[in-house]
Amino acid sequence: MPFTLISPCEYREEIRKSRFIALAAPIENAEQALAFVEAASDATASHNCWAWKLGAQYRSSDDGEPGGTAGRPILAAIEAQDCDQVAVLVVRWFGGIPLGTGGLARAYGGCANKCLHQAEKRLLVARQSYRLHCNFSELALVRLRVHEAGGLVEQEQFGANGVDVQLALEARTLGLVQQQLADLSKGRIALQPL
Repeated sequence: MPFTLISPCEYREEIRKSRFIALAAPIENAEQALAFVEAASDATASHNCWAWKLGAQYRSSDDGEPGGTAGRPILAAIEAQDCDQVAVLVVRWFGGIPLGTGGLARAYGGCANKCLHQAEKRLLVARQSYRLHCNFSELALVRLRVHEAGGLVEQEQFGANGVDVQLALEARTLGLVQQQLADLSKGRIALQPL
């Protein structure tokens, strides 16, 4: 099962006089990944190479290094650590000694791998999205039951007749939450898969 990071982490290493800093962070969407890369990049560095993975989506950048020597090895490190919903940026300051294409791939991939290896991780749980409609007075209890079951309230839309809630639940807790919500509302609240 894949893991994601609990919080951002950092790893530093010097390889043949070039300084490398690997930075990794958890992400929830592509925009967040690109924002992390933009915020953490260093304009004074020779290269700011990165990769991110979000389910089946992934992107990487060599940022001027020879093709395939930075972004792909960083992405390979993310996959080797069985990580998902993660962005990794490796910043390099050139130290005057060329590393060659193999050396670059080992340096970028190795720094990313060491950064992710030392990071605090949590297991990613597969959840299915559902929607429901409840009265305003029931919303606090709906949130509580979903939270107690390890689910997430993804969206709430308030209308004149109550609240439309989008939530995500693990398959193993679906039956329990359905029963609790039915009991709470005398059978009115029903989960509908998205």
